[in-house]
Amino acid sequence: MAVPAAFFAVFFAYPVAAIAGRGLRIGGAWQFDRIGEVLGRADLQRVLWFTTWQALASTALTLLIALPGAYVLARFDFRGKGLLRAVVTVPFILPTVIVGTAFLALLGRGGLLDELWGIRLDTTVWAILLAHVFLNYAVVVRTVGGLWSQLDPRQEEAARVLGAGRFTAWRRVTLPALAPAVAAAALMVFLFTFTSFGVVQILGGPTYATLEVEVYRQTAQLLDLRTAAVLTLVQFAAVGTVLALHARTVRKRESALRLVDPASTARRPRGFGQKALLGGVLVTVALMLAPLLVLVERSLSTSEGYGFGYYRALTTVDERGGAFLVPPIDAIGNSLQYAVAATVIALVVGGLAAAALARPGGRLLRGFDGLLMLPLGVSAVTVGFGFLITLDEPPLDLRTSWILVPLAQALVGVPFVVRIMLPVLRAVDGRLREAAAVLGASPLRVWREVDFPMVRRAALIAAGFAFAVSLGEFGATVFIARPDNPTLPVAVARLIGMPGELNYGQAMALSTILMVVCAAALLLLERSRGRGTSSGSGEF
Repeated sequence: MAVPAAFFAVFFAYPVAAIAGRGLRIGGAWQFDRIGEVLGRADLQRVLWFTTWQALASTALTLLIALPGAYVLARFDFRGKGLLRAVVTVPFILPTVIVGTAFLALLGRGGLLDELWGIRLDTTVWAILLAHVFLNYAVVVRTVGGLWSQLDPRQEEAARVLGAGRFTAWRRVTLPALAPAVAAAALMVFLFTFTSFGVVQILGGPTYATLEVEVYRQTAQLLDLRTAAVLTLVQFAAVGTVLALHARTVRKRESALRLVDPASTARRPRGFGQKALLGGVLVTVALMLAPLLVLVERSLSTSEGYGFGYYRALTTVDERGGAFLVPPIDAIGNSLQYAVAATVIALVVGGLAAAALARPGGRLLRGFDGLLMLPLGVSAVTVGFGFLITLDEPPLDLRTSWILVPLAQALVGVPFVVRIMLPVLRAVDGRLREAAAVLGASPLRVWREVDFPMVRRAALIAAGFAFAVSLGEFGATVFIARPDNPTLPVAVARLIGMPGELNYGQAMALSTILMVVCAAALLLLERSRGRGTSSGSGEF
């Protein structure tokens, strides 16, 4: 626990506490009465209520739509499975600003639905919910599917032999075993939608706002740091309460499971029902691809017709004074380098944390578990601004160091590593470790021979998620990325914020490149994971 605890204390607790202190401490005295004043405002109460119920609705809708996809990718073996898994993950790493823009082009005035059927959903809660499902579909599919693919199907088959129907066997045998992974996925979806910013800001218009949107408005537009600090603390308290409930209820339902080689559980879809399920998932994925296709179309549609003019413009610097000191295309290399470094940091910190949490522990350990999830529920704007005002003096003067960006990105990646690896580590039968220790194995060898073969697949999935969220992280990075080393999301946001057809087209081109880069990285991950699973099948 030492390394993860130190990491979060220095790079999360310290910056957030500094921001809260600046907002509530005036003239050397704490102004706690400001909390009651803010919470008593009717407009902010409406923001808090909307933030809560839309997050609950988004989570329920995402689980309902994505669980069949998790089943298909976990239990079925078909051509193009790796490509499909990569495709459903691409939306998750897109900057929320881009997702909001894509859905606006699809659902808003002059969008595809408006042109075809006269249907407009912008400035409605349905547009927000659909965009959240689009963003978080992969969270459920990959988190739940990772464990589902390793569950022994013979347990469910035994229940059916004893007379249980297909659904009853799934509900009474498989679902309880999946409960930790389902709860972990639901928790992550809730936290992401509870702190939603870009999607709500673009699709909600003046009618809807989450706490994150209000924090940004109070900070950047109204310059009211005190109100922003109170809202940050409210968000912090709400997330902490949710994490405490999760730790209290889910841990009781976790138990040792019989895990098998995923290659032995996947089968070709047979029968009408299974083929219909596969077809339904493919239709869902096709509908999810529509916003991505809108981005591609916009990146190619120039004033002179379809072509690559916007892509060629990315290789030059606007001499009239633009948003970049370097060609926008340089953001691709910067993002890849930052994402690799952030993934390594997240795997080391998150892996150590998961290993510690997998052991029996008391309240201290459960509190540590909740601490690791807090970065997903605290305003990224607060974290990024906190980096600037705290990490500027020796021995932690990192404002001019390139490592500052990966550190901020890793804060978001670590919770994914922990939540994906932890259910698998806790499912390992402790008697296997004890037997290895009795036979003379050192703790390191016990980990290498017992835990690692079981958790290797989950670690690769976790690495993919950490890499993906690092590529798409925007809220904190926008404060700390240097002008001569922008990341892809920061470059896209700068281009969108500038008027002109060329800037908008370049933003769409960069967004398309980001999708392609992510898809390629995820396909490489799928291939390496497949080779690793095959070579290690005898260890299960």
